Amino acid sequence: MEDGKMGNVATVRAVLAILQWRGFNVTVIIINKWIFQKLEFKFPLTVSCVHFICSSIGAYIAIKVLKVKPLIEVAPEDRWKRIFPMSFVFCINIVLGNISLRYIPVSFMQTIKSFTPATTVILQWLVWRKYFEWRIWASLIPIVGGILLTSVTELSFNMFGFCAAMVGCLATSTKTILAESLLHGYKFDSINTVYYMAPFATMILSIPAIVLEGSGVINWLYTYESTVPALVIIITSGVLAFCLNFSIFYVIHSTTAVTFNVAGNLKVAVAVLISWMIFRNPISAMNAVGCGITLVGCTFYGYVRHLISQQAASPSPRTPRSRLEMLPLVGEKQEKI
Repeated sequence: MEDGKMGNVATVRAVLAILQWRGFNVTVIIINKWIFQKLEFKFPLTVSCVHFICSSIGAYIAIKVLKVKPLIEVAPEDRWKRIFPMSFVFCINIVLGNISLRYIPVSFMQTIKSFTPATTVILQWLVWRKYFEWRIWASLIPIVGGILLTSVTELSFNMFGFCAAMVGCLATSTKTILAESLLHGYKFDSINTVYYMAPFATMILSIPAIVLEGSGVINWLYTYESTVPALVIIITSGVLAFCLNFSIFYVIHSTTAVTFNVAGNLKVAVAVLISWMIFRNPISAMNAVGCGITLVGCTFYGYVRHLISQQAASPSPRTPRSRLEMLPLVGEKQEKI
């Protein structure tokens, strides 16, 4: 009886964790698109800077004031040798995501972001010479095919936004791969990751934001009619961006790898649907099919990774050690910042 009650509590907690994570994720994406399109605040570097500042403050309050998680101590020299390079890639990833949102629809941007597993595998194979079993490569076929179909049939295609989203996938993959070597020995959770990386990212981005967008932001402040409500929305997007990273901590500790993978892909589908309902960007039938193929491919890829990780945990005595399938350095439960 007690086991049944504990199981029900765990299930409810997992469902609530997934719902809050999905809610924050979709809301941040929609609000960012609203800022660029409806508020005419077309300054992705400044928006990213606001997000980093809010995340820095939020992480400090969560760790130092509320004591939600204990602070993972990092040696001063490691902050510059390890954390700073990670923060630089982290910064590029966030900025490119916001840039792509300015130029292409949410549906197209989210579909391209689903290409990240493929870029991670390809980067490790080309640069780090990692070996991957054929099942990993086969699972990437629907992802690549879906992305190609979606790109060819996208009615609101913009080359600059497309390139920003694709390079953003490479940045995400690079961050994941670098984390394995640069952060070796440090078991960071999502909150500690933001605590250390967000201040560095703010420092890196603040000068380019001022130089490239400063005059435009000042002009917007003088010319936009409803400045105060618009600024509230922009700051709210930053607060929600931190809440998103905060919610990832609970999802990762409340769900299995397969559940997390499926929930992530369903989140993309929900974001696509809601963005279409709000912004009414045109989506052709073949474009929707391409998006669907990509999401199914991502789910299949996550399932294949889960199977291989289970086999690697208990290898057969007949399987030579050198031939064990190597998994891509994309955690079964990615902490997506």
